[in-house]
Order: sequence, then structure tokens, then C-alpha cells
Amino acid sequence: MRKWLPLAAVCLGSFMLLIDVTIVNVALPSMAQNLHTSFASLQWVVDSYAVPLAALLLGVGSVADLIGHRLAYIIGLALFAVASLVCGLAPNPGLLIVARVIQGVGAAAMFATTFALLNSSYQGRDRGTAYGLWGAVVGASAAIGPIVGGLLTQGLSWRWIFFVNLPFSVLAIVLSLRVFDGGIPKHGLRVDLPGTAVFTTAAGVLTYAMIRANDDGWTTTSTFGLLAISLVAFVLFFVIEARSRSAMLDLGLLRNKAFVGILIASLLVNFAAFSSFTYTSIWLQSLLGLSPIESGMTGLPLSVAAFAVSAGIGRFLHHRAPGPIIGTGMILIGLGALANAGLIRHGSSWPALILGFTITGIGVGLATPTLNSSAMSAVPVHRGGMAAGAVTTVRQLGFAIGIALLGTLFATKASSTVSQAGVPHPAGVAHNLAGGQARQVLAQAGSHRAALDSTLHAAAADGLDLIFLVSGIAGIVGGLLVLILVRPAATSTAAPEVAAATA
Repeated sequence: MRKWLPLAAVCLGSFMLLIDVTIVNVALPSMAQNLHTSFASLQWVVDSYAVPLAALLLGVGSVADLIGHRLAYIIGLALFAVASLVCGLAPNPGLLIVARVIQGVGAAAMFATTFALLNSSYQGRDRGTAYGLWGAVVGASAAIGPIVGGLLTQGLSWRWIFFVNLPFSVLAIVLSLRVFDGGIPKHGLRVDLPGTAVFTTAAGVLTYAMIRANDDGWTTTSTFGLLAISLVAFVLFFVIEARSRSAMLDLGLLRNKAFVGILIASLLVNFAAFSSFTYTSIWLQSLLGLSPIESGMTGLPLSVAAFAVSAGIGRFLHHRAPGPIIGTGMILIGLGALANAGLIRHGSSWPALILGFTITGIGVGLATPTLNSSAMSAVPVHRGGMAAGAVTTVRQLGFAIGIALLGTLFATKASSTVSQAGVPHPAGVAHNLAGGQARQVLAQAGSHRAALDSTLHAAAADGLDLIFLVSGIAGIVGGLLVLILVRPAATSTAAPEVAAATA
């Protein structure tokens, strides 16, 4: 039993950092009411965690090589724990967002060392078992997040979605000190500080531009300026990586069509499957009156389907070409989102989500467990860790961009519906609706409450239809591109040690 303690230490960290990506979704209405926050701040509560987690993964991985993987993992756990405490105590949105950024930095250090710690702790069949169990934990965490968030928010307070991290972080630190050796730092390596800084800037500015577009509009000078800055930063990143001897991303990997296809799927999988959770939670709680627990439980079909598919058939897929598996999963994720878009109407309630979430869950169960392993198999062995890091990076970046873009689309469509109904100040009403403040808006409506309530239901339904439509298209397009790009021959040359790690 002792030999599985390293796996337990790694799984504790991975589960915490990934569940914190989605756990806040059902708590957003309570946060909005308690902190009197704005719609933009609500988005940043999610994105201020996802952006640094995505942007720093590859760079932090280089730091971990220099100082040792155990030390980097423990530092990440400690940062994550302290930031979680500050999040739970935060008296205002500003401090909460700053603490979420620090949480993201700690999470990046934890995630960047996962593969190295598992590889140093297990060999042969044990390594395959460890990766399989770790993959199940990873696959279930994002879908379980809203359920856990609902239980904690309703049973205690939204602040406990952060406080609950503290005992698990302490346990993971104690386990890590006992079961991992100090490791051998790789002297002579250099950290790609310019690449990390520029990539972080590009990702952060792009996300901020999409959030600001909701207030300023897509055609304004400020939005175009931010998008231009982000584009320049991305171009500069590729220039730096092409010339750097310690590049955190080998651009030669992008000449591999299979790897590019896997990156596209990674970018779109969280976008299509999970980014909409934020806005369905707001609809369910602030308009339909569901409790946080009930709102979280609406995602149960997705969670159960994803876990059942991943656990039930995963062991039969190890020696099959990953392209059709990932592509089919992505297409199912897209079809699930389109089902939601077609079933949600002005008078709909939570049952309208069951079919779409079930289909999406099946797709998640197929696609997500295969992404990292297929990325490692598609590239040379000595680039396996970099490939897995790149996949994880773009997955989290896709989630952050999805939250920002879908939020803007939701508010824009809701504003259009409110405006057509003749409600004064439609943009402000739509912002409050998207920020989970529908009840406050209705409380100020006076004799027009009934009419405004009907309009808000219609606006929320229209907004959800649009974001599910966009999510569905993203999932299907991603799936088709994977089927085209990820061919069996491109991923059949995996070295034995990589194949063992993908089992």
C-alpha cells in the first residue's frame, strides 16, 4: 500500500488545482451578492486563476528542473494553500482576484511537476497503473467541481470552496516530504524568462480584451488596441522561441501535423465542454431559483457519463489510434452543446440540460484522457514532457478564453433581447443579469416586475442559446480537424517508455 502514497500525493494536488478551475461557477451568484461585484469582476474570478495556470506551466517546468521537482511541487502546494486562505477571507473583489492569480501560480508549479514525480516514483506496469488512476482523477475533477462548489456554498458559504483546500494541501505537503526524494536538479539549464513573460502578457491581454469588449464593444479603439498588443506579443513569443537555446516550446514540434491537431483539440475541449458552466449556473440560480447544490447537480449527467466512459473503456483504447477517439469525443462534445442550444427556450428549466450534458460527458470521457498521452506519443521521446506541458497549457488557456468570449456573447445577446422588449438601459440590465444579479434588478422593478421577469428569462435563454451554439461549433470543428490531422502513422512511433506511461 505504501508504494501508492506518491500517487496519492500527486493526485491530491492535481485534483485540487483542477477542481478549482470550475468549483467557483456555482458560487458566482453568491459572490456577486456578497461582494457587490461587477460582471467583469466575476469573469476575472475565474480567469485570474486559469490564465497564470496556462501561461506559466512550461516556464515553471524549467524552474522545477533547476531546483528539483519535489521542492517545486511543495512550493506550489504552499502557495496554493496560502492563496486559498486569502481567497476565503477576501473582503472585496480586488483582493480575491489577486489571490486567485497567486493560486494559479501555485497550481502551475504543481501541475508542471506531475509527470516528473510519477515517472521517478514508478516503473513498468506500476507506472501504467499510476497514470491510469491519475488520468481518472483528472478527467473527473472539472466535472465534479460545480457539484462540490454547490454543496459547500449552500451548506456553509462560498468562502469554503477555498478553505476546503487547506487541509488537503497540508496533507499533500506532508506526504510529499515523506515519499519523494529530493531529486537531482539539472544544472546548466536556463529558464526561458523572456518567453514566459511575453507568453503571459499575450494570454493575459487577449483575455482582458475579450472581457473589455463586453463594455466597450468589439469595434472600439480600445478593443482593437488590446487585440493588437496581444497579437504582437504572440508574434514576439514565436520569434523569441525560434532564437532561444532554452526555449520552453520547441517550434519544430509545430511541423508535426498530429501534434498540431492534438493542440487544437486541447484548446477547444475545455472551451466547448466547460466554459458555459459559469452562465448556466447564473441562469439556474438567479432566474430559476435553484440552490447552489441543485445547480451543481445539474452537471451530474456530464460527470457520470465522463467518468463511466473514461473508466469503462479506457483500458481498451491504449493500442488504438488516438485520432478517431479524440475526434469522435470532440464531435460529441459539440453535439451536446448544440442539443442544449436547441432545447433551451424562454420557458425552459434545468431538465433541458440533461440530454446535452449527457452527450457532452460521453465526449469528454473519450477525448480528455487521451490528449496528453497521444501528444507524448506524437513527438520524439525527449520532447514528451514539453509536449504534455504544451497540451495542458493550451487546455487551460482555452478555458480562460472561453469564459471571456462566451461571457461577452451572453451579455451582448441578452442586451439585444432586453432592448427589443423596450426596457430602459438594456446594456446595464444585461450586465446585471450576466453577473447573477437578476433578483436585485427585479426588486427595483416595482409594478413592472412581472413583465421584466419574463423579459429576463427570455434574455437569459437567448444568451445561453448563443453560447451553446458557439461551443457546439467549436467542438465539431475541433473534432473534424483532429480526424484530418491526427493520422495513425503519425502516432505509431511511440517509444516503449512513452507507451507505458499512456497505459
